[in-house]
Amino acid sequence: MTTDVTTAAGRGTVRWLAGTLHRRPRLRLTLLLTAPLLWLTVLYLGSLAVLFVSAFWTTDSFTSEVVKVWSTDNFHALFTTPVFRQVVLRSVGVALAVTALCALIAFPVAFYTARVARPRWRPLLVVAILTPLWASYLVKVYAWRLILAEGGLADWMLRPFGLSGPGFGLPATVLTLTYLWLPYMILPIHTALEQLPDNLLDASADLGARAGRTFRSVVLPMVLPSVAAGSVFTFSLSLGDYITVQIVGGKTQLIGNLVYSNVELNLPMAAALGTVPVVVIVLYLLAIRRTGALNNL
Repeated sequence: MTTDVTTAAGRGTVRWLAGTLHRRPRLRLTLLLTAPLLWLTVLYLGSLAVLFVSAFWTTDSFTSEVVKVWSTDNFHALFTTPVFRQVVLRSVGVALAVTALCALIAFPVAFYTARVARPRWRPLLVVAILTPLWASYLVKVYAWRLILAEGGLADWMLRPFGLSGPGFGLPATVLTLTYLWLPYMILPIHTALEQLPDNLLDASADLGARAGRTFRSVVLPMVLPSVAAGSVFTFSLSLGDYITVQIVGGKTQLIGNLVYSNVELNLPMAAALGTVPVVVIVLYLLAIRRTGALNNL
């Protein structure tokens, strides 16, 4: 008898809870999102907070031990040391160059896959675009090292024209990063072009607009948010990369390399350097928010 009463009470509680959640969708959504949001807050935002706080600590010059004494010396050195300024500007320039090259290459590729290719071939072309992402990051970078090395494929292809490959350095870094992140630019543009209504293009042609005018007035304004969305990936991934420049960059230094080299010797300085990409990316996101790019992510 006692067991039946307990079972009935349990069923009543479950029904009450189910009815409450059904009548209050906001409460249901809150309960569903609490765990992942808490995980995000603790691990992601918490780690960023620790990074920012540790940037104000110092390091014992003799033992290289972290001294938890508040100081702005790291940020002062970051803004006043010419080497740091040059590396930061070079890193931002590389990220912008990679983003621009990805956009220039991705647009014609995406236009062909979305508007020119036969419909039955389009899924296969998208898979072909995604295929490089399945390969290992290091395998792709070392493959480009072999291509760009002296006597490599680049030299072999350019030798008949009296030219040579770029070798290792800043151009090699930009070229390799462009190859690595190009699919992240192609896919948003492909999606935007695929969703572009045909009647808009027909209407533009009926009104006497030529192909160039149609591209500037119709296609580009509708695809620009997707280009900006793709640039979020290409810019942020290029800004924070440090492995590629170590493998194909020669003596080139980017901000990721400085962070990596200071982790063991001067952790607070590495933390101060690590805040720079975070701030730059936040400013970049604020700058492109008005384009509607964040709605296309």
